[in-house]
Amino acid sequence: MKSTKDNLQVLHEDNHIIIVNKRVGDIVQGDKTGDMPLSDIVKQYIANKYNKKGNVFLGVVHRLDRPTSGIVIFAKTSKALERLNKMLRTKEIKKTYWAIVKNKPEKERDTLIHYLKKNPKNNKSTTFPKPTKDAKKGILHYQLLKTLDNYFLLEVNLETGRHHQIRAQLAAIKCPIKGDLKYGSKRSNTDGGISLHARAIEFIHPVSKDTISIISEVPSDPIWQSCVL
Repeated sequence: MKSTKDNLQVLHEDNHIIIVNKRVGDIVQGDKTGDMPLSDIVKQYIANKYNKKGNVFLGVVHRLDRPTSGIVIFAKTSKALERLNKMLRTKEIKKTYWAIVKNKPEKERDTLIHYLKKNPKNNKSTTFPKPTKDAKKGILHYQLLKTLDNYFLLEVNLETGRHHQIRAQLAAIKCPIKGDLKYGSKRSNTDGGISLHARAIEFIHPVSKDTISIISEVPSDPIWQSCVL
């Protein structure tokens, strides 16, 4: 089920930022599909909550792929947007992802380094083991958190933010994410999404300088729920 202003899950809100838990199928920003983006839903929420009559400012700080779920940060002021954008560039925002994969990785924890090249025609990234023309270096760290009945839960931390990086790099070690047909999963998830969730985020608030540390609920799918039991 896609988010609406009535079921939007707000994880944190103050004068400068709002953090929400994106559902599978939501698009963060408008695209060629014409579907209502999460950014517009959050604007509606703010307009209704504070009885704002004019345009609501909302800056998109970062994005998540449509089939994924989890934490998304928006800026409510231009000051916060500018500072958060800088913090992303300087890697001051720590993001932790959970991924459910079909195959157990050879190592229970490892650092993956690949060179990723995006193909705009099929919206897919190809990984290479060595530097390649037009490919960008991708680095991530993972560890095995839990062994499920038929799947494995990995925690992933990114050093770089490349197109489809987690999806492509896990597929490169023969651990495609559950439901991710584009990167080698054999069957789709019933909700049309993939089992990749932006689980946690931590950063210093760009204005108040307080530490913001958020953990988001996983989707209601039974396999996801077994990860937190």
